[in-house]
Amino acid sequence: MGCRDVHAATVLAFLSGTASVAGLLAAVLLPNWRQMRLYTFNKNERNLTVYTGLWIKCARFDGSRDCVIYDPQWYTAVDQLDLRVLQFALPLSMFTAVSALLLCLIGMCNTAFVSTVPNIKLAKCFVNSAGCHLVAGLLFLLACAICLTPSVYVIFYNNYLNRRYEPIFSFDISVFIAIASAGGLFFTSVLLFLWYCACKNLPSPFWQPLYSHAPSMHSYASQPYSARSRLSALEIDIPVVTHAS
Repeated sequence: MGCRDVHAATVLAFLSGTASVAGLLAAVLLPNWRQMRLYTFNKNERNLTVYTGLWIKCARFDGSRDCVIYDPQWYTAVDQLDLRVLQFALPLSMFTAVSALLLCLIGMCNTAFVSTVPNIKLAKCFVNSAGCHLVAGLLFLLACAICLTPSVYVIFYNNYLNRRYEPIFSFDISVFIAIASAGGLFFTSVLLFLWYCACKNLPSPFWQPLYSHAPSMHSYASQPYSARSRLSALEIDIPVVTHAS
């Protein structure tokens, strides 16, 4: 597999990374990180479920979609450690993943539209495709770690709340979306690393992060065969006879 073309692996990695970022955005905005189920023994009243998100809190009666209590200022008064950590971790993970997507896109565009080495005056201003994908893979892996660790911690913290108070707490769908998005980020980084390792063995500077020499020293096109190599075997084996004086 060569590095000089846009491959399905890099395109799939870009699409996977985009889907993972979209999943992180949904997990950040949805108010479904934790449910607190409140039961009543009065037959004239209905049970109440409090949905807790990173930014808002909503309380609903069973069978109703309208919020009886809606708190849009919840993000300023979060009193649960895991949600407070997620308020900082998930946006940071999204920013890291978006930066990786931009690098991946630059690498693909550089591969698709720059077939030769740029001018010597601009050579140091360009990053080659493999360098972009390598750094993007590292950023995707970092974003996965930043997202996955606090998302899994929510599960353990939920068990802690149930032991300390009453078994009325449960984690909601946003936890699964965040963990699935972290898995997508990890899959994206693995794809980019595999592509990078397959291209690194080529005798070219594609694996280097920056150009460091003049363009004349780096030729991305295959070197032309010499005139003698294009001769047929018959022509090569013909002896040269010289006449002695």
